[in-house]
Amino acid sequence: MKNSGLIDEILNYCEIENFIKSQLMSFKISYPWRLVFLLSGVALLNYMDRQMISTMRPAMQLDIIELQQATNFGRLMAVFLWVYGAMSAFSGVIADFFNKKWLIIGSLFVWSAVTCSMGFASDFNQLYLLRAVMGFSEALYIPAGLALIASSHSDQSRSLAVGIHMAGIYIGQALGGFGSTISKFYSWQQTFLLFGAIGIMYAIVLIFFIRDVKPVADVKKEPTAKPLASITSLLSSFPFWIIVLYFAVPSLPGWAIKNWAPTLIAQNLDIDMAVAGPLTTISISLSSLMGVLVGGLLSDRWFRINSKGRIYTGAIGLALTIPALLLMGYGYTVFHVVGAAFLFGFGFGLFDTNNMPILCQFVGANQRATAYGFLNTAGIFAGAVITDYLGKSTDAGNLGADFAMLSVVVAAVIIVQLIFLNPVKTSPETARNSPEL
Repeated sequence: MKNSGLIDEILNYCEIENFIKSQLMSFKISYPWRLVFLLSGVALLNYMDRQMISTMRPAMQLDIIELQQATNFGRLMAVFLWVYGAMSAFSGVIADFFNKKWLIIGSLFVWSAVTCSMGFASDFNQLYLLRAVMGFSEALYIPAGLALIASSHSDQSRSLAVGIHMAGIYIGQALGGFGSTISKFYSWQQTFLLFGAIGIMYAIVLIFFIRDVKPVADVKKEPTAKPLASITSLLSSFPFWIIVLYFAVPSLPGWAIKNWAPTLIAQNLDIDMAVAGPLTTISISLSSLMGVLVGGLLSDRWFRINSKGRIYTGAIGLALTIPALLLMGYGYTVFHVVGAAFLFGFGFGLFDTNNMPILCQFVGANQRATAYGFLNTAGIFAGAVITDYLGKSTDAGNLGADFAMLSVVVAAVIIVQLIFLNPVKTSPETARNSPEL
């Protein structure tokens, strides 16, 4: 009888478990969208770990005296970009010809371990070396992650999918702005240890939840090519070089904002970095979050009636960054700063969410990671140049004026991309009937 009671309890438990599973299944999200949300978490950690140091300089320079000079801090930020940019070209090729799942997980694990290690750094040279290693490991992620998302989604949802992923980047930037705030309550060493440990645990979780996928059937199918042939065909394409220019030039103000806006705002408003860091990064990140989601929805719909819809969406976004840079450079009130942050963030979000979808209009599925790797290299090298330059500009007292001057190059690239980027026309009927997962 005791056994009978035990069996009844087991059966009742199984019925409850089956009921719960059936309810969960009714809310099931398709794998392509689950992938987007999972990789958004990786993107969040990618940018949070790299960005939080930009607001932690005041705390770190008490222990590492070399950071008291803005020029040295610029060198520390720039070495990440130089290594990241150099590696990006190769990481794209690697991602197109190897398993993207393990590339993503391995990259996340290594840069998270590096973040932990920065908590043990005791001098500038150690920090410099660790930032270089972080640049190497983080470069492996973005081409693989975006190519995996692009392969999982058709033209109908590609911009929105990329936009949701980019939202993770902007949330990561916002959280990175709290690095200085957290370090005031604990220490900068403990801050690095905390965020690094979170990344290591997330890498282990992803082993069980993501997989590599074959590309969704596109309107234009490309034969599989060897790495050298793939690179050669890309470098011989005129539209590809226009896309490189279109991607690289906005990276100048983009990286200037990421690495030097907190310093500029702290100077212009005469406030503490612990306040300027969150104010800047949260304002820009939240407006960018709005931009990528609005840009994704707008671009996907515009593309269905006009093959240049994604290009027009990106151009509108870049146009909004022009007045933002002028306000950022010469604004001396909270109203100016918040207004500049909103315009820049929202505009850059419209631009950012369409880079991979635009690339997909000009290159085949088996070249996307390779192509994006080259784009990343160009963009990061531009970022390294401007980051290093603005370090010297800060010491010379010209940071605000140089921020404002970046609006000129943005205006020039808008004109170039509108004239020369002309994708093959896709009929509205073809776009509507492209497969959707």
